Amino acid sequence: MSERIPLIGTLTDRVQIRRKEMTAQAEGGFTTLYVPMQTVWARVRSLSGRQLERGDGRAVAISHSVVFRFRADVGPGDQIVYRGRNLDVVSASDLNGRRAYLSCACSETSFMG
Repeated sequence: MSERIPLIGTLTDRVQIRRKEMTAQAEGGFTTLYVPMQTVWARVRSLSGRQLERGDGRAVAISHSVVFRFRADVGPGDQIVYRGRNLDVVSASDLNGRRAYLSCACSETSFMG
């Protein structure tokens, strides 16, 4: 499904963009942190959802499309926080090749016990 250029006034969702940072631990190994970069206006749409079996419990995986003004510093591995939910950026692409809007395919997984 191809994303269309958003109409004026449709970027009505407030989201926070977070950068994934790996920090070394004194005992060895790494810890993953998400550092806030900026809060922007976006259009967030849920695309699909499915139920999964993960380990000892069930999980729900939901895919989202997030569109906002173009930024060159957002890519896979980053995170978008929308209404307290963490959306992991799977891919980010220039919407029409003119560097006006960035379209991010995101996934959200929540566990149900």
